[in-house]
Amino acid sequence: MVQITASLVKELRDKSGAGMMDCKNALKETDGDVENAMDWLRQKGIAKAAKKSGRVAAEGLVAVASNGTTSVAVEVNSETDFVARNEAFQNIVKNIANTALDNGGDYEATLAADYPGSGRNVKDEVVEAIGTIGENMNFRQSIGLSVENGVVATYIHNAVTAGLGKIAVLVALESKADESTLTALGKQLAMHVAATAPLALTIDDLDPKAVERERNVLIEQARESGKPDNIIEKMIIGRMAKFYQEVVFSEQTFIIDGETKISKVIANASKDAGTEIKLTGYTRLELGAGIEKAEEDFAAEVAAVSGN
Repeated sequence: MVQITASLVKELRDKSGAGMMDCKNALKETDGDVENAMDWLRQKGIAKAAKKSGRVAAEGLVAVASNGTTSVAVEVNSETDFVARNEAFQNIVKNIANTALDNGGDYEATLAADYPGSGRNVKDEVVEAIGTIGENMNFRQSIGLSVENGVVATYIHNAVTAGLGKIAVLVALESKADESTLTALGKQLAMHVAATAPLALTIDDLDPKAVERERNVLIEQARESGKPDNIIEKMIIGRMAKFYQEVVFSEQTFIIDGETKISKVIANASKDAGTEIKLTGYTRLELGAGIEKAEEDFAAEVAAVSGN
């Protein structure tokens, strides 16, 4: 039997938000497999869908830069929020974003590119800034979107200054419609993405493994109701449709009006503009997503509970 260690219990609790003993029991039931333990907790109604928001943290800033048909989002991390409010740090993030824009958002190309006015590349400039600012920093990621005709709209949530904040969103609209119309629509859609954090643009874009896992969890939940298989199958169809409406961008309900499906919003906008508008892509970059802060006292508490 797999040993259920304190670190395994902590990892599952961070992912699920469930209590320590529930996490320990789930790991025992699944031979220490964290993903299967997540499903076990959800089947028992103990944990909701796996989300790490609220249990991941890193300081710094995200930024956007755009030339209209191409936009980028970058993340640069610092140790403290105090440094993120520092003008020197903010200027570094802006310059990295503009350099990323020159390179279409390609991360490796941006790292190797010349940093404005320094005689160093971006990678070396970040190292230099660590010594100057006195705090560890990291250019973590860069993402770009482009369209042939249309706009890639940008939005910064929790902005600390123009183009810098905590969540960066890009939304690509391919169209020959008026630029101002597309920009206004794109910003509203980007605000929607910031709020809802969809997993995919369309149902077909969802990870098949994620879909299968969700279906299996729902089946097990339905079976616990004791209903016959033919009823369970109908229940699953409805529950999967609800799942898609929750996590797929084009299937979600527009937060701006609270009633219109995003795909219908695009169709309505196309009709009003007198030309087709296609939602071709989006990205949502949240500061610190996936970076967990150390919880040393909690680790000791888990060790005591787990007996390890």
